[in-house]
This record gives sequence, structure tokens and C-alpha cells, in this order.
Amino acid sequence: MTQTAGNDRLFDALDATWAPAEVVTSGPWTLRRGAGGGKRVSAATAKVPVSEDELTMAENLMISMDQPPLFMIRGKADTLDGQLADRGYSIVDPTLLLTAPCAELAKVNPPPIAAIPGDEPLAIMAEIWAAGGIGPARLAVMRRTRGPKTYLFSRFDTDKPGGCAFVAVDGDIAMLHALEVVPMARRKGVGHNLLGRAAIWAMEQGATTFGVVTTGKNLPAQKLFTGLGMTIVDKYHYRMK
Repeated sequence: MTQTAGNDRLFDALDATWAPAEVVTSGPWTLRRGAGGGKRVSAATAKVPVSEDELTMAENLMISMDQPPLFMIRGKADTLDGQLADRGYSIVDPTLLLTAPCAELAKVNPPPIAAIPGDEPLAIMAEIWAAGGIGPARLAVMRRTRGPKTYLFSRFDTDKPGGCAFVAVDGDIAMLHALEVVPMARRKGVGHNLLGRAAIWAMEQGATTFGVVTTGKNLPAQKLFTGLGMTIVDKYHYRMK
């Protein structure tokens, strides 16, 4: 696993393609108001070491946003990690960031009916996402994300709903989010088709790098991504009480 300053660009793209309701910058902190959209759009981050007073300030600011203090620890922020541990914050959701060249994933080249991009999610897609725990607040994250984006719907066995995903582009980086495959369609190539079509669409928008995140415990997703040539380039986790 490589961890470099260049990965800041990937994290910036992650923010841009899965947008918080509000971003507030204060001192060393970037704070996010998630509006119920999950940890990634609600967590505070800092790219430089912080003092204990600055840490207290971040806690108070998040409380003023009507959300519990939540911190994302990226890369090698060991000092902040230790400060939070001392304050009683526990590690939650260790997560992996994987990337590959768009051109590599585009080799999947699924037939058009297997993965269809659209400007808005279909009702059946909202149902598939809801069944996987991706509800209205996360659909709102997709809606407020700016820049090139698409909603992908996949079929299998010709006419059966197979799954869906959301893809957005920030400059030369595309990020896949909210990949969900219906239980009866698993191990039938739906995930491959969604990633392949996502990469083709991303290249059409000018992207060259394709990224995705998944929790460390989601082994089936990791197998899917690494099986298509994606590489783990960084990791992060959250700290919360």
C-alpha cells in the first residue's frame, strides 16, 4: 500500500463526488454538515497537526451543527488519532480507497442493456438502494453533487433488475458510489458490468483515474474491485464516541 501526499487529490475528488450539505473551514479544520447522509459527508478532517484547544473547537462546532462530533482519520494522522483515543473516541468503519486507470476497467465493455447510464434515478433504483440501506438522505447527496454525474442501472437475464450505482467526475478522477446488487443477481456479473460501464462513461467525461471506497470488512466488494485490477492506495477510519 502506498500513502503519499498525492492522495490528497483523491480525497478531494471523494468530497467533490459525494457532496456534504455544507462545508465549513475553521482554523485547521474542514467540517461537513451531512444532513443525515452518512459519516463520509458528516466528518471533520484536518491536514495538519492540531492542538487540544483546536480539537475542542471542532467538537463544539459540530455540536452547533446539530450533529455529534465525528472525525475522519486519513493516511498517517497518528497524532490526531491518539488525541481522539485519549478523549474516548473509538475507531469505526476502517475503509479502503482503491483506484485503477479508467482504461483498465473499461475493458469489461458490457453490452448496453447490461448497464445503462441516466440523468435521474429510476424508481426501481431507489427501491434497490433502499433495500441496501441507501435511503432518501443519501439520494439527496447524489442530487446535490455537482459536475458530471450519472446513475447506472443494470439488468441481468435480459429483463430483470440487477443493481445500480452512482458515478461522478471531478477533473480527471471518477468515483463510484452506492454500488448495490440485488441478492438474486449476485455472482452473475452485474458488479463487473456496472464498473465497466462506469469507467467507459467516465472516460467520455475526460477522466483517467477511477476510484472507489469500501469498508475493510466488505470482502465481496474487495474481491470484485481487486479482481478487476484495482489497487488499494490509501485507507481511512472514523473516530466517534
